[in-house]
Amino acid sequence: MILRILLLFSCLPFTAWAQFSLSGKISLEGQADPAFGASVYINELKTGTTADTAGYFRLAGIPKGSYTIRVSYISLPTITEKNVRIDRDIKKDFVMKSGANALEEVVVTGTMKEVSKLDSPVPVDIITSKFLYKNPVPSIFEGLSYVNGVRPQLNCNVCNTGDIHINGLEGPYTMVLIDGMPMVSGLSTVYGLSGIPNSLIERVEIVKGPASTLYGSEAVGGLINIITKNPSKAPRFSADAFSTAWRDYNVDLGVKFTPGEKSSSLLGINYFNYQNPIDNNKDGFTDMTLQNRISIFNKWSFDLKNNRQANIAARYYYEDRWGGQMQWNRSYRGGDQVYGESIYTKRFEVLGNYQLPMPEKVTLQYSFSSHNQNSAYGHVPFNADQKIVFAQFLWDKEIGKHSLLMGTPFRYTFYNDNTPATRYADGQDHADKIYLPGIFIQDEIKSGPHSILLGARYDYNSRHGSIFTPRAAYKYKFNQTDVVRLNIGRGFRIVNLFTEDHAALTGSREVILKEALKPEQSWNGNINFVKKIVTGNSFIGIDASVFYTYFTNRILPDYDTNPNEIIYDNLDGYAVSKGISMNLDFNFPFPLKIIAGGTYMDNFQKENGVRFRPVLTEKFTGTWSVSYEIQKAGLSIDYTGNIYGPMRLPILSEDDPRAANSPVWSLQNIQMTKKFDNGLEIYGGVKNLLNFTPPANSIARANDPFDKNVKFDGQGQVIATPENPYRLTFDPSYVFAPNQGIRAFLGMRYTLR
Repeated sequence: MILRILLLFSCLPFTAWAQFSLSGKISLEGQADPAFGASVYINELKTGTTADTAGYFRLAGIPKGSYTIRVSYISLPTITEKNVRIDRDIKKDFVMKSGANALEEVVVTGTMKEVSKLDSPVPVDIITSKFLYKNPVPSIFEGLSYVNGVRPQLNCNVCNTGDIHINGLEGPYTMVLIDGMPMVSGLSTVYGLSGIPNSLIERVEIVKGPASTLYGSEAVGGLINIITKNPSKAPRFSADAFSTAWRDYNVDLGVKFTPGEKSSSLLGINYFNYQNPIDNNKDGFTDMTLQNRISIFNKWSFDLKNNRQANIAARYYYEDRWGGQMQWNRSYRGGDQVYGESIYTKRFEVLGNYQLPMPEKVTLQYSFSSHNQNSAYGHVPFNADQKIVFAQFLWDKEIGKHSLLMGTPFRYTFYNDNTPATRYADGQDHADKIYLPGIFIQDEIKSGPHSILLGARYDYNSRHGSIFTPRAAYKYKFNQTDVVRLNIGRGFRIVNLFTEDHAALTGSREVILKEALKPEQSWNGNINFVKKIVTGNSFIGIDASVFYTYFTNRILPDYDTNPNEIIYDNLDGYAVSKGISMNLDFNFPFPLKIIAGGTYMDNFQKENGVRFRPVLTEKFTGTWSVSYEIQKAGLSIDYTGNIYGPMRLPILSEDDPRAANSPVWSLQNIQMTKKFDNGLEIYGGVKNLLNFTPPANSIARANDPFDKNVKFDGQGQVIATPENPYRLTFDPSYVFAPNQGIRAFLGMRYTLR
């Protein structure tokens, strides 16, 4: 019987039980590098493999039949081929093409040239507009709260103004650009990050570490480049509006115009309103500053002959904000009866670029900003005016393996205010004017997997004289998934003497500038390693960095040596910022994505042999974003959060009852979004799930904001009294986290392509 069965099977065609193979090569469109790690998957058999370092793959043991083959590479658009007939050994090649969801994002900030993120010799973090939508916020300032190593810092419990810290360094060390132009600096550092319509933001690029060689002063600790959408590629109409249980309202509108075949325009409007005083901690002061803000942004793009382009944009910004005692109204502005901090801000900006009609690639970049502030901090008025003009020519040239970039920047800063800082000994008001011409050159040399970037910049500051800032970078690209970078650079910062401590400039004082005053300088080194581990249809992205920065010549105002003078001089000491940072990016075959990051820092200053940690500098930070999508239902769920280690806080004395260090604290949020086919999205959720708020006594002597009941001795020191046993004065600077507790939010977003 057995012999008969074997004889019967021997008569059947060989292919009835034969198995075959599928092999080939996977390459990347327009690139010589193979798609190392790309996955090939057969749906019906639930089996797959990955391409080797040369891009080759092979799947064996495939029964005869028709199959659906999927080829994917990191997050490039997946290739799907249905009804592929396999009845023999087949060789089939695939070419992966870039698309809207490609992981190989284009970056420009690190080198002032458009390159893929992996090809950039300078590590650049990218925050897309989609990331900002995971936790809707009324300004980009708050949106950066969930970026690893970046922390928005509130500097005042009353007016809620703040700045951006990168790797624990204070806000003045962070430069903020809009489309590559230095728009947010000096006086506007405190307020300029509000009112940029989120609907017009294409992406945010962040460089951690000095970038002064390309971008000049203020880029000592790092820079943030907010890149707005290209009008020609923007949707025809977009709208985003949301509100929270605190009754604050935010509206973003975007409209695209195409008046001609070679021109397009994008108009954006942002409006934010909060007029609901709340005092949950019962200290008598508003927990959140009341604001009425509008920002209008208009950008034009023109296609010129020979594929040249030109862009011009303008923005108008107005804000009226106040915070203070709950009974405050405008009639108390500038008086000493009821305490309030009231700030009127008017700002106008113009920025653009124009590629000159000549054989060489030469581009003119330009910007102008006017910032006017009318404010009252209690009974102290502060009125200031700042104007900044910037222009530079950029020459971009490719010569063999050399990619050259040369620039001739010029910057003029005008500043004036009503304080003694600009009133000299002659009793007259003297505006501060600084001229800053310069020149820089950069050369990127590529040879196979190696890339070397060398750069140098020379500036002449009308106050400080000559400034030289070199930098060097080396990148080795093992393959399309593994890259290591080494960067070394020098940074410098011209201190804006009269804008960083303007609330403290009271009384009649003469400004003294030491002849030997030098710009703040730094040397920075960092090593960055990027690896993407591909496992079938999923991958893990690892981005790790070790950084070290050494600062010298730090400049701080001295109010103590002479009560009739403000003395500016370089400190006799140095500062160090060092640490390690890691970002992890998990993409799974099912619709789950996790982004997590952590940074451990050791920041300190040393002066006169004494080492200490600066105030409001945390030891570690962590951020995360977990997203899950239910595709059939059009639902997505986003869980975002951050965590901060203890930071030293600015207490008034050893008798101050407030804690000298903050606790470990975290802000966490959850959001659900429903998407419809017509471009409508409805989203809602809860912010600050843990209901974390700072201590109720964060404002010292909130009951006596004008220090009317504080006693002082002959040396100006506070005397302990039964009414003031801890020798305190009014102090709103003890702040490390927002005072807004848990709250619900609801919003709607609509996009018309």
